[in-house]
Amino acid sequence: MNNSNYSDNQKITVAIDCVIFGFDSEKLNLLLFKRKVNPFKGSWSLIGEVLENDLSLDESANEILFKLTGLENIYLKQLKTYGELNRDPAERVISIVYFSLIRVDELLLKEIENKDAKWFALNDVPELILDHSDMVKDSIVELRNMAKDQPLGFELLPKLFTLPQLQTLYECIYNTKFDSRNFRKKILSLNVLEKTNLKDKSTSRKGAFLFGFKENISDDNQKNSDTYNTKDVFQF
Repeated sequence: MNNSNYSDNQKITVAIDCVIFGFDSEKLNLLLFKRKVNPFKGSWSLIGEVLENDLSLDESANEILFKLTGLENIYLKQLKTYGELNRDPAERVISIVYFSLIRVDELLLKEIENKDAKWFALNDVPELILDHSDMVKDSIVELRNMAKDQPLGFELLPKLFTLPQLQTLYECIYNTKFDSRNFRKKILSLNVLEKTNLKDKSTSRKGAFLFGFKENISDDNQKNSDTYNTKDVFQF
């Protein structure tokens, strides 16, 4: 076997595409990019690039997000590989998809607009190129599965938030409504939130108390703990 090249005849391009979700306290959004090159120039697509030879898959995904957002340490999870023979009319392209969760309050709208990117509500996503719509649908399924037993609010909510905002987040994820009293009672019983003396008075004169996630709560602890199980809250 030739160690320097397994196959001189194989011509396959590997790309990294990122499905980026963000929550703005009212709705769950998807960050899309207006494609700058042909084919499909000017159409909406996910953010992606061809894999650099000197970068790993994770490094490439992080680099793509940093160049677009200027943010580091963004939540990333490898989702799936898409490799249908004719998925890209230009050439044979295998796409490795990551999905990411971003706090919208950390991302300047003007900065992403300067890069031809835009947030779209999930129920208002335009037509996407290639199989990017399938990538988004698969990411939503994975997001819902993860939200059942992982505290995704860490990644999508600001550091301080109201219980109605937390409820709205999960209602957006699952596209359903929850009873407010029942949600409040069960989410507080999980013992993962810390109440502050601060109030958000943007929606009423009385205001709503602001909460934060307890700093000693980690993902690994949550997975192995009986005290945190959102399935109990949402009755899955």
